[in-house]
Amino acid sequence: MILLRSVAFNLAFWGWTALMSIGCLPILAGPAKWSMTAQTIWARGSIAMARWMVGVKFEERGREHLIDGPMILAIKHQSSFETIAFSFLVHHPAIVLKKELISIPLYGWYAMRAKMIAIDRKGSASAMRKMLRTAEAAVADGRPIVIFPEGTRTAAGDVGTYHPGVAGLYRHLKIPVVPVAVDSGLYWPRRTVVKTPGTIQIEYLPPIAPGLPRKDFMTRLETDIEGATNLLLAKAGFCAVEKPVANPGENGD
Repeated sequence: MILLRSVAFNLAFWGWTALMSIGCLPILAGPAKWSMTAQTIWARGSIAMARWMVGVKFEERGREHLIDGPMILAIKHQSSFETIAFSFLVHHPAIVLKKELISIPLYGWYAMRAKMIAIDRKGSASAMRKMLRTAEAAVADGRPIVIFPEGTRTAAGDVGTYHPGVAGLYRHLKIPVVPVAVDSGLYWPRRTVVKTPGTIQIEYLPPIAPGLPRKDFMTRLETDIEGATNLLLAKAGFCAVEKPVANPGENGD
C-alpha cells in the first residue's frame, strides 16, 4: 500500500511540476517577485500532496531563533523535502544552488528569474566573487539566504563534507547564520520512490553571530547541526552512529 501511494504521489508531483512550469511561463517576462511567488505556490502544493497522499507531515521548532533581518540558514540536507519546503518556510529566500541546476530547461529559467544563487564548487576565484555579489544583492533586497552546506543529500545518520561556500558567505556578508537540523531522510529518503508516513522534524538552532574565524565557525556549524540532527533521529527511534566532525581546515577557505 505504501509503495502504491508513493508511486501515485510521484506521478502527481511530476504532473503538478509540469503544469506549473509550463503554465507559468508568461510570468518569466514579469518582475522577479512573480517567479518567486510561483515557486512558493508550487512548493506549498507539493508539500500538501505529500501530506495527503503519503502521510508525510512536518513540524517546526525553534522559530524564535530566526533573525528579523538578514540571515543565512544553513540546513542539514537529507532529502528533497527541505529543498522544496524552504521555498515557503521563509519569505522569498535566495537559495544557493549548484551551477549545473541552472542549465536545466524550465527549472533553471525560473531559478535565475527568481534570483537564486548559483555556485560553482569547482570554479575559480572569479566564480566565488560572482556568487558573493549575487548574495549581497539578495541581502540588500531583504531576502534570507538558504544554503545546504553539504551540497548534496546524505542518508539519515550520515555526515557529508561541509563545503567552504557557507564560510565564504558568512565572512563576506557579516550576518548571522542559523543552523537547521532535520530528520527528513527517515520519511522522504533520497534515491527511492517510497515515502514513509510520519512527521518530519525541523529544528532551528541558536544563530551563530558574525565574526568567528573560519575554522571555529565551520567546527561550530557542523557540530551544532550534526548534534541536533542525531538527537532528532534518536527521538524518532533511529540509532545514528556518531561520527567525528571533519577538520574544517581541510575544507578550504
